[in-house]
Amino acid sequence: MNAQKKQLLKWIDDDRDKLVDYLSKFLQAKSPNPPGDTREAAKHVTNFLDEEGLPYRIIAPKEEMVNIVGSFEGGSDGKHLVLNGHIDVYPVGDAKGWKYDPWGGTVEDGKIYGRGSNDMKAGTTTSIFTYHYLHKIRDQLKGKLTLTCVSDEETFGPWGARYLMKHHPEVHGDTLLNGEPCAHQIRFGEKGILWLKFTVSTPGAHGAYEHASPSATKVAARFMLELDEAISEIEHSAPGNVREALEKAKDIIEEGYGEGAFETLQKTTINFGTIHGGLKVNMIPGEVVIEADIRLPVGQMKEDILPVIDTVLENYPHVSYEEVNYTAPSHCDPNGEMVGILKKNIKLVEGRESKTLIAMGGTDARLWRYAGVPAYVYGPYAKGMGGKDDYVEVDEFIDIVKVHVLSAYEYLSA
Repeated sequence: MNAQKKQLLKWIDDDRDKLVDYLSKFLQAKSPNPPGDTREAAKHVTNFLDEEGLPYRIIAPKEEMVNIVGSFEGGSDGKHLVLNGHIDVYPVGDAKGWKYDPWGGTVEDGKIYGRGSNDMKAGTTTSIFTYHYLHKIRDQLKGKLTLTCVSDEETFGPWGARYLMKHHPEVHGDTLLNGEPCAHQIRFGEKGILWLKFTVSTPGAHGAYEHASPSATKVAARFMLELDEAISEIEHSAPGNVREALEKAKDIIEEGYGEGAFETLQKTTINFGTIHGGLKVNMIPGEVVIEADIRLPVGQMKEDILPVIDTVLENYPHVSYEEVNYTAPSHCDPNGEMVGILKKNIKLVEGRESKTLIAMGGTDARLWRYAGVPAYVYGPYAKGMGGKDDYVEVDEFIDIVKVHVLSAYEYLSA
């Protein structure tokens, strides 16, 4: 390990309490999405950037959804690394059943509790402090470092990362590093999401007059069973290097996501998330609305799925559908330059070997991959993500900071 990496690690160790306090106060700054107002949390970020004299600017196409973009040049020419994290978090509701205040940022027993602790204010804090530490030694770096702290990730980013990628190509860079939760493994891709809304429409009738109208609920039940079977029978094979990486990570995938996850990652799935229909028990329903969540494996597109759905619909004249949302699957090279750098520093900091894998859920990193930029994710475990009392362990949070700082330094020193 060279002297500069030792210095970076010392700064992080010396700042341990500062890092924990920053994250705790970040969690106290409410930013649930919906509604997606991140102004309070964004102010926490910009206050720190101002105190440290770090360059940044605000880009807010929607006033209450703030995006923070900072950038600086190294001492000589080189590559452009982008750091990305989101500010918004899942909503809380009435907080019934929580032990810890979801907006308290409580630090207890080596853990930091609060809504969004692991998804992803710990990761966003990691990006902010990586930007901070490397700015101190910017003259020794080659190339450029950009920080993007974005809003609206929890609703697919139309006012956040998607807006930046479309209107501000200066944030594209050569490689992206993101700190979303991923159980201390390296993500190089993620499944796609296709949301469809099906509507079953029939005349409806009195409950005793079965002859007068087909029942929308019965049609919906038959349709869902047939569509589920058709989707499950779709055959697909991941690209060679993706399949090889997943094979190597099979045990980790099963351990992290549960038994059966290895197969699920590589196949098309459908979940009927909501079903609404009927007005009264003694009426034949005339309408049922079904919201379906289809997940697509890497290498598959919605154009591969829609013909299957259309074939099933041929038998159901009472059913129509519309597309609600679509994000294509994404992946980059599982053996890319940043992967080697991350593995090296994970070994140095955590003393273990890491694997590369595909994610079940989505992140803003996909947007950089769509633009042809390799984008990798390395973050903490998802302890209670989206549930009650989500938290991140202090030690793992500090380790994630170390891995990101050292990896960003090494990428910009090559």
